[in-house]
Amino acid sequence: MLESGTEPLRGLTVREILDDPRLGLNVRLVAGATGLDRSIDHPRIQKSGLALVGHTRGVVPTRLQVLGETELSYAESLSRQAQEKAAECLFSLNVSGVMVTRGVDPPQPFCEAAERTGTPLVVCAERSSAVIAAIHALLDERLAPRTRIHGVLVDVFEVGVLLLGKSGIGKSECALELVMRGHRLVADDVIECDYRPPGMVFGQPAVLLRHHIEVRGLGVLNIKDLFGVTAIRERKRIDLVVELSLWREEATYDRIGLEDRHREVLGISIREVALPVRPGRDMSSIIEIAARDELLRQAGHHSARDFVQQLESGLMNPPESVRPSARSVLPRRFGPNESSAPPPVMAREQRRR
Repeated sequence: MLESGTEPLRGLTVREILDDPRLGLNVRLVAGATGLDRSIDHPRIQKSGLALVGHTRGVVPTRLQVLGETELSYAESLSRQAQEKAAECLFSLNVSGVMVTRGVDPPQPFCEAAERTGTPLVVCAERSSAVIAAIHALLDERLAPRTRIHGVLVDVFEVGVLLLGKSGIGKSECALELVMRGHRLVADDVIECDYRPPGMVFGQPAVLLRHHIEVRGLGVLNIKDLFGVTAIRERKRIDLVVELSLWREEATYDRIGLEDRHREVLGISIREVALPVRPGRDMSSIIEIAARDELLRQAGHHSARDFVQQLESGLMNPPESVRPSARSVLPRRFGPNESSAPPPVMAREQRRR
């Protein structure tokens, strides 16, 4: 199977989000410190302004709730009693956490309700758009579905090529030859893959295997030390899957390329080609051509389909030089009782002349 170790979607705590330096926001906790270990398992925030007026349908407790300038201006326009009612409607839902933007302190009833229910209430100095973008980027990174694949990932002409095949088929040797041709190694042996919207799968090496490749007979080699920093890449989107297999005489291989094969990785369909390996075949050159062909396909050019269309068009509309002429007369075919000699009348006329 391709996906050798898919990890289930796991939740994060509010504490982990606030402590992550990649968040990049100026945040401060104003209430609800006892709820910092509440879980967040949804990669998108929720604007919960309607909850302040009592409409709580559709509020997902495991999503971070954001109160922006519009929601706060409405809350500040309310009386003390109305503020307490609005805060009770929101914080009684046991949401993961509430973030207030623009550095504005929320009304006191909101702080009291957050402390009473143990809901983290955080104030961010940045605007709502910046806060939402930062949170989404971090949640996409931390909550992304992941899997581990046994193979080799190389960057060939900016195309992420994932080499698959049985152990010993020559994946690492192909990758080493591609690196010597000027391409870049991403990962060897273990590839950590993760999903990114809107439908992409990225691969990167395992931490302990970064920049290394194993070649039978030579052992483990450090590609960065051997060829320099330009020969490696830390992370790359997977655009093409190449499955290497031993050549078999009885097997049927694609000769034209009209039908596309695909392999699913984390639910994303990625185009796949199957390449047979046999002595004398320059596999690195073939993989380079496969990468160039993928670039053409992404640009809207399909070589096999274009060739078949031209062939069909030529058969339906042959050029004038090969069309039969109206003046041409086909030789007559005589029956078994007919002779090829001229008729008697024509023979007499020929004798008179």
